[in-house]
Amino acid sequence: MTSRFRFTARTAGGARPGSRARLPALPLAAGLLTATVALYMALVAFGNITDFDTNRQFVRHVLAMDTTFKDPDLMWRAITSGTLQDIAYVLIIAWETVAALVLIAAAVAWLGGVRRRPGAAERARRLSTAGLLMVLVLFGAGFMAVGGEWFAMWQSKSWNGLDAATRNFMVAGIALVVVHLPGGDSPAE
Repeated sequence: MTSRFRFTARTAGGARPGSRARLPALPLAAGLLTATVALYMALVAFGNITDFDTNRQFVRHVLAMDTTFKDPDLMWRAITSGTLQDIAYVLIIAWETVAALVLIAAAVAWLGGVRRRPGAAERARRLSTAGLLMVLVLFGAGFMAVGGEWFAMWQSKSWNGLDAATRNFMVAGIALVVVHLPGGDSPAE
């Protein structure tokens, strides 16, 4: 009696010997998470460039602290110069744009070359790390710490971006953890 089930040998990565290897799950996950954050950052930068005034008003109100409780002990921190507010906003947009470009390069490295080139996973990991750290600095240090605490953005009901900053910080942080999980360096793992 013969079995109708056929068992064949597989390599450590799960592919049949002689078959075309697929991108392993961990580099695929790292690449897709990196690509997701890259897409988000590219859309944010594009939106801020093409619709400059919308988030410009956000930055101006946060820096001016004009919708906070206006505690005299804190108001000395306010930046009311329109020129300085605009410089801060342009620097934010530049940072978002560079982060998006680095993350796009990382996503291409993850999804395009990890299987084909030795050392490609390490290059993809380095690019992802740089881009994701840029996102973490922007939303963690920039929006949560400086905007939220120094400029008391948490006090504003109308110009409070802490929830969005926290979401972005968490997604980038999770992506960074996945990028650095052990075992995703080669297709055979």
